[in-house]
Amino acid sequence: MAEELITRSAQRRTERPGEPRSLRRDASVPALLAGLVCIVVSFSGPLVVVLAAASAGRLDQAQTASWIWAVAVGSGLTCLLLSWWTRTPVITAWSTPGAALLVTSLGAYPYREAVGAFLVSGVVVALFGVTGLFGRLIAAVPAGIVNAMLAGILFSFGAGIFGAVKGAPALVLGSFAAFLLAKRLAPRYAVPAALLAGGVLAAVTVGLPLHLGGGGPTRPVLTVPAFSWPAMVGLALPLTIVALASQNAPGLGVMRAFGYRPDDRLLIGATGGLSVLLAPFGSPGVNLAAITAAICAGPESHPDPRRRYVAGMSAGVLYLLVGSFGGVLVSLFTGLPKELIAVIAGVALLASLQGSLAAAVAEERGRDAAVVTFLATASGMSLFGIGSAFWGLLFGLATHLVLDVRRGRAG
Repeated sequence: MAEELITRSAQRRTERPGEPRSLRRDASVPALLAGLVCIVVSFSGPLVVVLAAASAGRLDQAQTASWIWAVAVGSGLTCLLLSWWTRTPVITAWSTPGAALLVTSLGAYPYREAVGAFLVSGVVVALFGVTGLFGRLIAAVPAGIVNAMLAGILFSFGAGIFGAVKGAPALVLGSFAAFLLAKRLAPRYAVPAALLAGGVLAAVTVGLPLHLGGGGPTRPVLTVPAFSWPAMVGLALPLTIVALASQNAPGLGVMRAFGYRPDDRLLIGATGGLSVLLAPFGSPGVNLAAITAAICAGPESHPDPRRRYVAGMSAGVLYLLVGSFGGVLVSLFTGLPKELIAVIAGVALLASLQGSLAAAVAEERGRDAAVVTFLATASGMSLFGIGSAFWGLLFGLATHLVLDVRRGRAG
C-alpha cells in the first residue's frame, strides 16, 4: 500500500499537469495478461454455478446461452467503458453467491417472474448507487477492516496453491517454481511465466483439453418480464441484498485497499442500470467483482497504479469476446485443469494478499477488529444466503465499536 502511494506520487511529479493518459503508452503485456487471468478465473469455476442455476430453473439451451451472453456482455461493457472512463481497473462480474442462491430458488417461480425479479433487483441496486447512500455507508468503514476483509477473501486462493499439489504435484510445483524464478529475475513477468510453465506442464502431465465448442455467435433470447409478489420477496429481495453486501461492498473495498478512490455513484449506478437493461435476456445482475478485481488492481498487473486500468479494459474485451461466441470459447475455460487454475489464480493474488495483510494489522489499535474480520471472511461462512465477506465486515465493525470506539472515548 505504502509503495503504491509512493509510486503514484512519483508518477504525478514526472507527468505534466493536465497531460492526458495515453492508452497506447500505458498498455503493457502484464496488464493485458492480468485481464486474461481474470477471465480464466471467472469462467473456470463460477460459470459452473450459473449452469447449475440454469438447470434448476429448467431453462432450455437457448435461454441458458442467452443468460451467459447477458452476464458476459454486461461484465465486458462495464469493465471496458468504466476502466477507460475512470482510468482505474474496474472489474465487474456476475454474482456467484447470487447464482448459488438461484440454484435453490429459481425453480420455484415461472421464468418470466424470475426475469421480473432480476429487473426489479437491478433498479434497486442502481438507486442505492446513484443516490450515494451505499457509498456513504461503505466509506465509514475503517481502512484496517477493509484490508482485513480483502485478505480474508484472498486467503483461500493463496492456500489453494498448496492444496492443489496433491492432485498434480508436477504442474503446481513447477508453475510455482517458474513464478519464483521470474519474480527474482523479471518481476513484471512472474505471473505470465507461471501461466506459460503451467500450460506446458499441464499438457505433458494431467492433460490440457483445448476443445472448442461449435456454433456461431450467441443469439440472445428476449423474455418479457412478469411481476409477482412471491418472486419479489423470494428472488428480488435476496438478490439485491447479496449484490450489495456480497459483491459491491467487497468490490469497493478492494479498490480502496489498492489506493484508488472509486466513484461509488458511477460504478454501482452503471452496473445496476445495465443489469436492468440485460434482465430481459436472463441476466440476474452485473456487480463489482472482488477476487478478480484484486488480480487486475494489484502490483502484478503493473507497478504503476495509474496504468492498471489497461487490465480492466483487457478483461472487458475478453468478456465481450467470450460472451459473443460463448459456444466456441466457454468450453475452453471450463475444460482447463482445476490445478492449473488454482496455481495461476494463487500466484496472481499473492502480492495483493501480502499487501492487504500488512495494511490490516499496521495500526495496533484496530488490530482486534481486523483479525476478527479476517477470520470471519476467510472462514467462508454463509448465513441467510449472504457470503462471508459481508459477515466479516459486520463482525469486524461490531468488534471495532465495542473495543476501539470505547477506548477512544476513554482516552
